[in-house]
Amino acid sequence: MLSIKAISVVLLSALINDSTAAPAASPEHVHHAHKRDNGKTCSFPNDDGMVAVFNTKVANSEGWAQDGPCKAGSYCQYACQPGYLAGQWNPDVTTYSYPGSQDGGLFCDSNGNLNKPISNQDYCYKGKGTAKAVNQASADVAFCQTVLPGNEAMLIPTNVNGGSSNDLAVPGTDYWAKTASHFYINAPGVSVEDGCRWGSTANPYGNWAPYVAGFNMDDNGSTFAKIGWNPIYFEDSSPFKNENPSFGIRLKCDDPSKCNGATCEINPKKIGLNKVSNSGQQQDADGAAWCVVTATDNSGVSVEVFEV
Repeated sequence: MLSIKAISVVLLSALINDSTAAPAASPEHVHHAHKRDNGKTCSFPNDDGMVAVFNTKVANSEGWAQDGPCKAGSYCQYACQPGYLAGQWNPDVTTYSYPGSQDGGLFCDSNGNLNKPISNQDYCYKGKGTAKAVNQASADVAFCQTVLPGNEAMLIPTNVNGGSSNDLAVPGTDYWAKTASHFYINAPGVSVEDGCRWGSTANPYGNWAPYVAGFNMDDNGSTFAKIGWNPIYFEDSSPFKNENPSFGIRLKCDDPSKCNGATCEINPKKIGLNKVSNSGQQQDADGAAWCVVTATDNSGVSVEVFEV
């Protein structure tokens, strides 16, 4: 099975980041060396726009956006409200590489006290505000953002009510290692509790959801938006590889005059599996089809979900 890390790299390959911008960091930070777990834990602070992830199907998270509690000697990840990004991570890690890519969130010291690694950044801060999910279906849709930096599980929930919309987080180049945000898009009717977690071949939920999306903005105010098929949906071991999803998605620029890219839509009933209705369709080495549009001059883009 393709790992979440590999899927994130697939998304990042099509999303452009400005390599000239300096990563966010504070000169006041104190380097935290990882210490052996001594049995102590840190409680979730539930502060400053944080959203506790109390998903009963995620093991003992105690509100943190991770599997398990926040243990002493480790960084502990948290979720923020839709449209917002976590502003804390290990400031000594500035590139997307393992194991440093795991060091997102707050640091729990050996005494079980939480430390804010970047003192001059908020716990949660608003993204660029240039992307939203628009649900044209009658049932709720779970957009599940991956935790990065962190273990890249799809634990950050954005529920979009039927016939409604919600903001999606768009990072700029000041975000950790200039990375993009990544989402798994579940079928209408799948709850965030079922969809925003590691799944299994029992259902096309979570990391087995059929579609993925990614967003980021460069320093010129251009938002790069990508939708694509989830690579593991078509693996040989996947029971879903010949199964048409019951819904489709499309990218739509708010201002067509500021939109670069042709129509970018996935409609499995109309064009079949692993295809996008775009003359510029791309396909990575993993075999999953995707397409990209760019909204320029700080204009916005929507991911529309529709039943097929």
